[in-house]
Amino acid sequence: MLEVLPAVLRWYEAERDALGTEVFDVHTHLGQDDPDTMRCSPVQLLAALEQAGARAVAFPLQEPGGYRGPNAEVAAAAAASGGRLAAFARLDPRDEPLAEARRSLEAGARGFKLHPRGERFTLGDPALEEVWALANERRLPVIVHAGRGIPALGADAVMLCTRFPGVRLILAHAGISDLAWIGRRAVELPNLMFDTSWWAPSDLLALFATVPPGQILFASDAPYGRIPSAALQTLRAARQAGLDDERIRLVLGGQLARLLAGEEPRDAGPPGGKPAVAVDVLLDRVATFLVGAFAQEVRGGSGAELLSLARLACEVPADAPQADHCRVIVELLDAYDGLAGTPAPGRVIPAGLYLVVLALNVARTPDVPVPATLLA
Repeated sequence: MLEVLPAVLRWYEAERDALGTEVFDVHTHLGQDDPDTMRCSPVQLLAALEQAGARAVAFPLQEPGGYRGPNAEVAAAAAASGGRLAAFARLDPRDEPLAEARRSLEAGARGFKLHPRGERFTLGDPALEEVWALANERRLPVIVHAGRGIPALGADAVMLCTRFPGVRLILAHAGISDLAWIGRRAVELPNLMFDTSWWAPSDLLALFATVPPGQILFASDAPYGRIPSAALQTLRAARQAGLDDERIRLVLGGQLARLLAGEEPRDAGPPGGKPAVAVDVLLDRVATFLVGAFAQEVRGGSGAELLSLARLACEVPADAPQADHCRVIVELLDAYDGLAGTPAPGRVIPAGLYLVVLALNVARTPDVPVPATLLA
């Protein structure tokens, strides 16, 4: 279910080993009843983590029947994982959130997950007041869905981080709902954090350019994403935006390990990214076609025409500066085509769509080297 192309796994392993870092993913899911039909069992997630040599935070997918049982199951999976998993409890403001938070902490949970879209609430909901107070008292991380399908929530996030300085509030999906402005406030609020579980390199580049690196945490969103490819996307965006290896190691897992150990987050300085990121005009053409293809495919349509145009845009001369990037992009798209007809894991999303996302990332990171060989 969470398999990755062997060549992508080798690429990831080479980058991880060269950095000498542990990869610690702050955003993965377990569950079997999400209405969008996505599924992931502990066995599947642990196999993916073992393959990637990584650890992860896990919490339940959406559960229409409530979270008491699913939270207990995630805690049990974490306890049996030999340290691979750390459990976060998912809370619903309409279903005894404080009692469930306390029960989950006693069962081994290390933090909380809130999903304003899934449970239809705002961060300022009065039903969460005592949960925020508990997280503040115990200096716990709380991860919040801040991606598509919700109105802006940044103002509430800033307010909560100001009122509750002990809370480590993590806006998932690069905080895209408020990314246009919230980086400036994050500089003033070291307990306001962001995860990288998002597909668009433009958003990841903006994240690294505007938010202090010590406040950015690697995330894959598994089973929606793949840990090795998501780590490559985060690494490449960070390098394109100007971060050095020391700060990248902190992003990929070092800071999360500190948070879960109850330590103060490490101050890694101001935003290290460039306010203006280079765009290669020929690779940008490729990126434009790939964005269109991704949009078509994720909606259940066919991106074949746009993928074909992306391939044509990659036909640069062999001695062109873009040639290596184009070679890798085409190889990734060829691998994606080779998965046509493969059953998708849960939702009607083409198997291997992560390969198109990784190809898009390569097109938007022209200053970051690519492997000399990928599929050879």
